[in-house]
Formats: sequence, structure tokens, C-alpha cells
Amino acid sequence: MRRATTAALAAGAALLARRALRRRIGASPLWPLPALEEPVSGHGTRRSTVLHRLTVTERAEAADGVVRLRLEALDGAELPAWQPGAHLDLVLPSGLVRQYSLCGDPADRAAYTVATRLIEDGRGGSREVHEQLHEAVELSVRGPRNRFPLVPSASYVFIAGGIGITPILPMLRAVEASGASWRLLYGGRSRATMPFLDEIEELGGSVTVVPEDESGMADLGAFLAEAPADAAVYCCGPEPLMDAVAAALGPDRTPHLERFAPGAATRGSGFEVELRRSGRTLAVPADRSLLSVLRAEVPGVSYSCEQGFCGTCQQRVLEGEADHRDELLTDAERDGSMLVCVSRCLGERLVLDL
Repeated sequence: MRRATTAALAAGAALLARRALRRRIGASPLWPLPALEEPVSGHGTRRSTVLHRLTVTERAEAADGVVRLRLEALDGAELPAWQPGAHLDLVLPSGLVRQYSLCGDPADRAAYTVATRLIEDGRGGSREVHEQLHEAVELSVRGPRNRFPLVPSASYVFIAGGIGITPILPMLRAVEASGASWRLLYGGRSRATMPFLDEIEELGGSVTVVPEDESGMADLGAFLAEAPADAAVYCCGPEPLMDAVAAALGPDRTPHLERFAPGAATRGSGFEVELRRSGRTLAVPADRSLLSVLRAEVPGVSYSCEQGFCGTCQQRVLEGEADHRDELLTDAERDGSMLVCVSRCLGERLVLDL
């Protein structure tokens, strides 16, 4: 009798739990949910990328408005190897994810070194680094990852604007050590704002420093005209600088560029997006990103960098052809998913697993 009573009570509790769950689901903004596979919704495999817990062991001013941080493992363990051009995803105390190029020595497996400039009118990441990341502060990082690798070449041409020197600095050291010839054009607002200037001028090679307050804007055309035709050209800096380098080289030469700026998420035509799980169809105007439209309708949609770098906003595409503008997904990953912060639609309609 006691066993039967216990079973009845358990069955009753389970029934009440199911009813409560149905009420919660019915009140959800994404109800009804068709019988689809688990959505990516920012929770794909990239979310499980290994996080390293590091601590800030040294903080220094690399230039006016630029801080340099040395990050070491909490347990003193050796860190994963990296090559010039690699960067880290820093998970800041607020949860924001920002990307910073490694500018230290790849042979130093005890620490990672990054530097960042304070952007007064930015989106908050650089200010958080400057105001909250002091010595002994702990944080998580993902990486390193490298989409700006140094390719083998007999000669190199490097062009850096301001904080864009950070990924190029390890390249200069490596190229100098290899014996290859290289030239650098390094521009900035003033010498005081240009990090690592003293070290670069001591490396050797041909270094042209162009502080705007002394010399005005650099003459890219003249600088590139003197470069060997077979030289590998690397550039990192403000978008106008990288666009100017590409234009100066012409259609027959493609420079290696490192972009840490928002993608052109609002360049193109408007389109419609259907949210299959909720049965809603939304209009995405030409002057708004897909993410901004989704956030207005589904406030809980996951996102972080808004630049197409971190992968948090990855969504499964059920129908339609995505116009991929990210810097992260592989070709295989783009077959059936997209990063909605920067990517758009090649046609008139997309269907997402939301």
C-alpha cells in the first residue's frame, strides 16, 4: 500500500511539473517550437573553445593612451604556442569579448603580451581594459588564433597605422631574424602615441616613421612604388589606411590585411528573415544589421563582439543563401550557418532556426 501511495505521489508531481513546463513554454516569445534539431543560437561548438584562466602580471604604458599587458597562467603552466599575426579573444569582466593581437615573443611560453589603445567613442571594450585590467586581475582568454599569418617570402613590406603595429611587431622580429629584407611604413598621430617605436627603430631594416603632427599624411603611393614587385605586403590599421593600400597596389596584387573593425553589416539591400521556430517574418532594412533586427524581436539572442570575430551569434540557416562577411567561420561552417552580427542575405529571404 505504501509503495502504491509513493508511486501515485510521484506520478502526480511529474504531471504538475509537465503542466508547469507547458505553461512556461506557452508564454515564451519563441512558442510554438517545431520539432527541429537543437539550434546553434550562440551555443555551438565555438562556445566550448578552451578557455584559459590568466592573470595580469604586468601593466605598463606603451604610448600615450596605450596600455601593454602581460598575461600569465594562474598555475604558472606553459601556454599554447603561437605564431606572428595571432590574436587572443579576451573575455572581459563584463562578459564582453574583444580581440587583441599578440605582440610579445612567441618563444616566451610563460606569458602572452597584448596592447590596446583607449578608444573614447568606442563600444566599451578598450575602456574596460584600461580601467579594470590591472595587475593581479584574473580573466579568461580563448585562443590564440591566427588569420593573419606570416607567409614565406624573400622580401616584405609592412604598413602599420597606430595600434595596428601590434600584430606586425612580432613579424618584424621574425623577418629580421630570418635574414629576409623588409621595409616598414609606420604612421600615427604623433610619436608619443606610437607604441614600440624605440624597439622598432633598433631592429634594422628600412623603417619610415610618419607622425602626422610632424610630416602630415604618409605618401603610400611613393612608398609602395619602391617596393619589390614580389614582396609580401602586410597592413594593419584604420580601415581607410587598409583600403588605400589595396587601391594603391591595384587589382593584380592582394595585400595581407588584419581587420579588427565592424564588418559592413549595413552595406547591401534589404531582405526578409523568417524565424522558423516562432513563425515570424521580419524585414531587415538596408541600413540595419540582421542582429539588430533580431534583438528587437528576440531580446535574448546571443551576441558579443558584433564584428564577426567571436562566433557567439552563430545561427543555423534553414533556407536561403547567406552573404558571409565574418572573419571566423570555415567554408564547412558557412554551409548551413552564419554570424548574424555582420552577415546578410544574397537574395531576398532567409530562414533561421530561431
